[in-house]
Amino acid sequence: MRALARRAAKARRAAGIGRADAVESTFGADYVRRFYLDPRTRVVTPEEMHDRAALIAALLRHAGIPVRRILDAGCGIGLLRAPFKRALPRARYTGLELSGYLCRKYGWVRGSVVDYAPRAPSDLLICYDVLQYLPDAEASRALAHFAHLTRAALYVSALTTADWRLHCDRTRTDRAVHLRSGAWYRRRLARRFRYLGVGVWLRKDIEPTLWDMEGPA
Repeated sequence: MRALARRAAKARRAAGIGRADAVESTFGADYVRRFYLDPRTRVVTPEEMHDRAALIAALLRHAGIPVRRILDAGCGIGLLRAPFKRALPRARYTGLELSGYLCRKYGWVRGSVVDYAPRAPSDLLICYDVLQYLPDAEASRALAHFAHLTRAALYVSALTTADWRLHCDRTRTDRAVHLRSGAWYRRRLARRFRYLGVGVWLRKDIEPTLWDMEGPA
């Protein structure tokens, strides 16, 4: 039994190393330059990320949810770090990345949203445009793991089949992803969270301070 357990642990470590190597080769300098830095090809602007952080912060403040710790899972180059510093100046921001290149360059914590084990959960977990890069089984694990990463709030967004068909600019959007329906994500999120609005979810044991007509239907 011990030998089997050792072989299983070795296989898991090998799989983890293989995935990390794949991430390293995919999310390196060329990817960052194309999708984040080059104004001609980047998928999002700093201004958009500033508005996103301000909206999330305003909604949580209005709902009476205090935020002192932020975990940005799959943070890339950290486009939300400065906006959250302005919107939530008392909150401590931690960037989590699986890409060794990005961790070395920007000083992030290395780990995966699928199984990262922080010393303490955050008040706000951000998972922006990450889940579409995971196959179904890993994405399901990540969604289930969210409840261990935040004690209160979650902001999540992922490219869906409807987004690909109707909303995104395909000339700028990465095609090497796993497209799923929004309903696929919502079903899994609803097991542990309740929807607040504009991509923000709250754990089911958290009660927001909202007027009746302000809450979700």
